[in-house]
Amino acid sequence: MRRRDDALVADEPAADEEKDPRFVTALARGLELLRCFRKDETALGNQDFAERTGLPKPTVSRLTYTLAKLGYLVYDPPTGKYRLGTAVLALGYASLSGMGIRQVARPLMQEVASQTRLQVALGGRDRLSMIYLECCHGGGPITLSLDVGSHIKLGTSAMGRAYLAALPDAERTALMGKLEEHEGKRWPAVHEGILQAVEDYRTRGYCRSIGSWKSEVNAIGVPFVPRNGSAVLAFNCGGPAFLVDRRKLEEEYAPRLVAMVRRIDAALFNG
Repeated sequence: MRRRDDALVADEPAADEEKDPRFVTALARGLELLRCFRKDETALGNQDFAERTGLPKPTVSRLTYTLAKLGYLVYDPPTGKYRLGTAVLALGYASLSGMGIRQVARPLMQEVASQTRLQVALGGRDRLSMIYLECCHGGGPITLSLDVGSHIKLGTSAMGRAYLAALPDAERTALMGKLEEHEGKRWPAVHEGILQAVEDYRTRGYCRSIGSWKSEVNAIGVPFVPRNGSAVLAFNCGGPAFLVDRRKLEEEYAPRLVAMVRRIDAALFNG
């Protein structure tokens, strides 16, 4: 396995997937190439793709050629590198526009962001990280450099812990097994934080990350469990630790975020 910032990238399809006659390995490998781009990266060459996926360079060359023909990559002859094409953007925007929760949540998120002068975000799980699906800024003096498409860690961020806390026990246990492998020596501390988050969600209705994701960031997270059975999502609210101490998070901001999620739920399923 290889790291891509806070996400986890698989070098090859899992053994059980390769044995599945319905699983198309070539398609999976092509999608892995598209996932290789990191934040603020504009172009990658075949060597970059090969190093990040573990795939042989001849295989990578065939995949990038095909993806370029389909418009998912654009080849730049002077540099010999590829950038993401408009076909990828079309897929992304189609996915986001199909999420009704974003339209309902955004004004309520902005309301809380303006009240707290902090960043409020909505995210979903992307492998072993959370990806921002919507983000509102509160106009504070210092903000986090995160926006739609940003990845944050699943096991240490408030958003990720909130997501984990809301999962059924069996699903959370299976996911934590993958996290243990991914985190390595960090796992005991990560594991303890997740267990505390599960208890916090049960007793408080929200989860915390006090310097756990990044030492200079404090945040709270609240899960959103759709009544229609669709995927669990999570919201967070946070900022620089020197501006957002634990007391403010728990006494001032957490109640606002919990109330916001309840209003979103009511708007989506009671309206």
